[in-house]
Amino acid sequence: MYLSEGKIGEDHTIQDIRLPINMEKRLEALGMTRGSSITVLNSKSHGVLIVKVRGTRFALGRNITKNILVG
Repeated sequence: MYLSEGKIGEDHTIQDIRLPINMEKRLEALGMTRGSSITVLNSKSHGVLIVKVRGTRFALGRNITKNILVG
């Protein structure tokens, strides 16, 4: 399942990030690595997805969350 399909309040584990290498490295520098836990805090219908990773909240666009595989 992709992160963009996550429901509010669900906890997931990041399995894979399928983004261009520069974007992937930036997310990893912010703590969003494979195996880390991620929680969906808020979801706008076609807007941003607000997530919590390692105690930090992030707002990610749908074009990014459609490429993050979670389990």
